Formats: sequence, C-alpha cells, structure tokens
Amino acid sequence: MLFLVAALMLFGAVLGTVAHAPFAFTLVAAAVIAAWLGIFALRERNGRRRHSSTH
Repeated sequence: MLFLVAALMLFGAVLGTVAHAPFAFTLVAAAVIAAWLGIFALRERNGRRRHSSTH
C-alpha cells in the first residue's frame, strides 16, 4: 500500500513537471522513454527465449 501511495505521488510530480515543460522537450523525453522501454522489452523477450530453450 505504501508503495502505491509513493508511486502515485511520484506520478503526480512528474505530470506537474511535464505540464510546465516546453512541448518539444516533452516529445523528446517521451521518445527517449519509449525507445528505452522498447529496448528493454526486446532484451527481456530474447533473454527468456534463450533461457527456455536450454531447459
């Protein structure tokens, strides 16, 4: 429960920051985050596939 409260507080702070940031900065930050999440997802998918084939 405490984790959920902390996550919501952090989410609110981030949204407040984005509301005051220039639109171009927000787009660049969103693109960087999306690329990072995509790379992470691909690495996780490939890592799980490699592990499951050895068992």
